[in-house]
Amino acid sequence: QVQLVESGGGLVQAGDSLRLSCAASGRTFSRDAMGWFRRAPGKEREFVGAIRWSGGSTDYADPVKGRFTISRDNAKNTVDLQMNSLKPDDTAVYYCAAAPNVNFALGVPRTDRRYTYWGQGTQVTVSS
Repeated sequence: QVQLVESGGGLVQAGDSLRLSCAASGRTFSRDAMGWFRRAPGKEREFVGAIRWSGGSTDYADPVKGRFTISRDNAKNTVDLQMNSLKPDDTAVYYCAAAPNVNFALGVPRTDRRYTYWGQGTQVTVSS
């Protein structure tokens, strides 16, 4: 069975950096997109960014563009989210997700309904 397990969340101050990791297992992800989403208190879950597992092309939401970077390690089967210059508005539960068998001619998927597999989430809190 597919498992996505996030780690690395915590409490940091504004301006700090944090690196989240998602350990993926249970299927071959070579044709998948791996996404990061977040849900802030009282808000809908939103797209943060995603990466094409094979090839590594990425896409990011505007609020995090230039501050967050997604990478994957094929040998370890992990997908990381490097978050720099964190702001209080980045406070949320962050989720790793996998969208299977993506047609990348249409780009990296940004909507959560395209993602079938989800991790349990990890809390990131940024204090001002």
